[in-house]
Amino acid sequence: MGTDIDGAIESRSADGRWYMEADLLDFRPPRDYDAWECLFGVRGTGDVNRPLFADRGLPYDVSDPVREAGIGDYQHNHTYATWAEVATVDWDAPLAAGLAWNRAVRAAPEGEEVVRVTPGLREAAARTFGGDLLLAPPEWPPGGQVRVDGAVYRPVLLTARMLAPPDEGCWAEVWSAMRDLASRHGDEQVRLVVWFG
Repeated sequence: MGTDIDGAIESRSADGRWYMEADLLDFRPPRDYDAWECLFGVRGTGDVNRPLFADRGLPYDVSDPVREAGIGDYQHNHTYATWAEVATVDWDAPLAAGLAWNRAVRAAPEGEEVVRVTPGLREAAARTFGGDLLLAPPEWPPGGQVRVDGAVYRPVLLTARMLAPPDEGCWAEVWSAMRDLASRHGDEQVRLVVWFG
């Protein structure tokens, strides 16, 4: 069984009450454990020590429709972020104090991408650096690279831009909707509320 995300974008009116503006599912968020770990501290590989908006709970003043949808037997890891917070994220800041244990950068002729470390890559690292230990990227020598099938792998210090690019896919659409609402209501008056189940 996997985990799914749900949630909503809310805005606060002049009377101080929060109202649901959009259902998160309308943006069709994929089951993306890397992005969820980065943004909300849920699932992933454990390489993110500083998720952006984790463990905040359900806001006490959440709108009634969001409260009704978000509270139940299987919903967990409720959290939220205002547009003011999202707008000031440094998408290139490290999400951990050190190199990722379970991810590496794969450089190939078609470009670079962050990939999960496989047993095969650990075996190739053992062959490259000597020994019979299956080496994770932080255990490679400084500047170490491993070549496998025409690609070069190197350790990576993860950033939010790598795991949840703010200008691509569903999250770009969510941030755009929040930005548009904030232009009318104010940055602190728009928030994303999420939970998992």
